[in-house]
Amino acid sequence: MRKGKVYRNGELVGYIIERDRKNYTFSYDAAWYADPNKPAVSLTLPKTQKEYHSEYLFPFFFNMLSEGVNKRLQSTVLRIDEADHFGLLLATAQADTIGAITVTPDETVKEDE
Repeated sequence: MRKGKVYRNGELVGYIIERDRKNYTFSYDAAWYADPNKPAVSLTLPKTQKEYHSEYLFPFFFNMLSEGVNKRLQSTVLRIDEADHFGLLLATAQADTIGAITVTPDETVKEDE
């Protein structure tokens, strides 16, 4: 299992989890959810207390990844398989993203959990 913390302008929004390559979960942090002034992370992931589940990386997060030559270069430099979308997300979406959203690895979770 791998887990990422999702931030918006440096504030914790929620968590994205990969249990295996066909089992993804996104959930909002309780403090973010409780604040009515805080927006949803995307239109496709409305703000709710429920967990979102998917058999593939959620399109909102998948679209944060590089494509083509840049993706191949990142995969080579970072030594991450090009097909490991979650690994690439955790490695590349920590800073300098196009929008306000960043994703960092949650170091409290071990991969074999």
